[in-house]
Amino acid sequence: MAKVRGAIVVNIERCKGCNLCVVACPTDTLSLQPNEVNDRGYHYAYMANPENCIGCSSCALVCPDACIEVYRKVEK
Repeated sequence: MAKVRGAIVVNIERCKGCNLCVVACPTDTLSLQPNEVNDRGYHYAYMANPENCIGCSSCALVCPDACIEVYRKVEK
């Protein structure tokens, strides 16, 4: 059976680091970037553990600024 993996793309320039997506993620995939900030001075979200992502879209649903796009890819 094929395995479905998820992947997200965060618009780092729009992200304000509110941490809602990190809390909503059931697989602890996301985290806030600890060392880098975007042009607005916020620590932005990124995939800290990309192998954990299941593509559930919980992060995108709670993002108040619609900064997250979720993709699902089938691995054979």
